[in-house]
Amino acid sequence: MQDSIENIQPEELNGDATSPITSVETSADDEKKQLSDIDNSAESAESSTTEKKKEAKKPLVKKFDLYIIKKFIGTFFFIILMLLLVIVMFDINEKLDAMLLAPLKETVFKYFLNFLPGFINQFAPMFVFITVIFFTSKLADRCEITAILSSGISFNRLAVPYIVSAVFISIGTLVLSLYIIPPANVKRIEYTNQWVKNKRVDYGDNVQLQMRPGVMFHMERYDNTTKHGYHISIEEFKDNVLVSRITAQSAVYDTLGRWKLSDYNHRKFDGLKETMTTGSMMDTLLNFDPKDFLISKNDQETLTSPELKRYITEQRERGVANIQQFEIEYEKRYAMTAAALILTIIGFSLSSRKVRGGTGLNIMIGIVLSFSYILFMQVTQTFAQNGYTSSRVAMWIPNILFTLIAVVLYKKASR
Repeated sequence: MQDSIENIQPEELNGDATSPITSVETSADDEKKQLSDIDNSAESAESSTTEKKKEAKKPLVKKFDLYIIKKFIGTFFFIILMLLLVIVMFDINEKLDAMLLAPLKETVFKYFLNFLPGFINQFAPMFVFITVIFFTSKLADRCEITAILSSGISFNRLAVPYIVSAVFISIGTLVLSLYIIPPANVKRIEYTNQWVKNKRVDYGDNVQLQMRPGVMFHMERYDNTTKHGYHISIEEFKDNVLVSRITAQSAVYDTLGRWKLSDYNHRKFDGLKETMTTGSMMDTLLNFDPKDFLISKNDQETLTSPELKRYITEQRERGVANIQQFEIEYEKRYAMTAAALILTIIGFSLSSRKVRGGTGLNIMIGIVLSFSYILFMQVTQTFAQNGYTSSRVAMWIPNILFTLIAVVLYKKASR
């Protein structure tokens, strides 16, 4: 037995003893490798999820949006300020004699403070157009627009901050024209009537209007300075048959909206039967004021849009014919608001590409187009005044035409 034990070689003992240990170490390495693979896959999944979250959290407003909006608004107000300084100088030179007579306080606060907002609002589309042409041409000349488009931003996406800025300015001009500027025009017109030239209408001849359906009013002459009217006639019809007629030698209008008739005759007709009453004084509540027939040149500018709409409706019901200026003013306020957006698209399309003529050529094209728009609107306004077309159609024809121009130029620029 001892010999058998001695015959066993050490190599055999070592080989038999170490083989299980080696297999154990190999299986442990495999487990570590599997665990590291699981960790790597988990990290890659986590990183991909993080990247997706970052992509989902990309801001809607990019830096170039804020940059363009800031340039747009800043340049717009800068151009307005420069042009207003020129306008004020010309206006002072034109009305210098009157302004020397008027108190300085009234000139500054009653005239200029109420004149300048209206002027800005009236020419806001032109200012917007020149603004877009001016600063976009500079961006294109410095290859900034090329750099933006090369970074993967599409032409349509580049137009978004322009449209946002134009909408912001359009909303501001709409609020001004509908509600804020008309009360300011009242003070401005009062100043010009008092110190520059009185354009207020104080006399009316052959006044005729419909008080209500079937009731006609006629007055031979009215003097607003004394509030007296002369040779009054009020006729009432039913089924085209005269049933009542009131005549008076004169009438006085008081501040409470009452008309006092003097030396009147009131006749009532019932078939062939006639009843007449006379008197020296009669108080009436006629549903109209002198301002309904004494229409001055700029009266439409003094009414807010709700007041303007109500006035137009009342005058139509009374059969008043000379209300075209009021209808034009009402439609013009909305048409000019849309014009700012249309001209922005045209200006962006023209100046977004670098041209050989440089910024000066684009600015010249912008000024020509903006003045052509204003001129075209004046022409179509004349059509409405002469009765060739309705006020709404006349005021929107320029917008329709320039919208077609904007679409063509935009498609050409985006290629």
